[in-house]
Amino acid sequence: MRALAISGSPRREGNTWQLLHQALEVLAAEGFQTEFISLHDKVIHPCLACGTCQKKQNQCVQEDDFQEVLPKMHLADVLLVGSPVYFGSATPNLMALLDRAGYIARYGDNRFFRKVGAPIVVARRAGVNFTYAQLLFFFMIMGMVVPGSTYWPIAYGLKQGDALQDTEGVETIKNLAKNLAWVAKKLR
Repeated sequence: MRALAISGSPRREGNTWQLLHQALEVLAAEGFQTEFISLHDKVIHPCLACGTCQKKQNQCVQEDDFQEVLPKMHLADVLLVGSPVYFGSATPNLMALLDRAGYIARYGDNRFFRKVGAPIVVARRAGVNFTYAQLLFFFMIMGMVVPGSTYWPIAYGLKQGDALQDTEGVETIKNLAKNLAWVAKKLR
């Protein structure tokens, strides 16, 4: 089985990267083939509302790095997305990815339906609940299965490595990863 984690952070190895890797380590220990994608060096434009995905099933007219990421999302049995909080919401590059993937799925064959997934959020101080809910909406509208954990999968930190000092946050994310693995295996 495959697990994919996507970081929406513009920082290559920041707190979001570190938290997603905590989850991937647990999933790898559970026997999953894991992959990590960082959007920090990718160009993913926002949806143009052009309607091409309505006319040509499972296709997007735009040529950018989205074409590289979407097939990996489709292949994953477990999908994790992570974002730092930017002005009270998820990063624009992650939302552009999810918006376009969502429209293609809604007008196509929805390859996300009944897959397992969850968001992970990190913040310096505030905005985690809204950002978590914002990302959770993608999983819900796609008909995905989102397991819980011992708390919301969030952590706090500003500088690189700070989030790993949030022991409750890290433990919650590891428990989430265990639940993701358990549910994915049950659904398989």
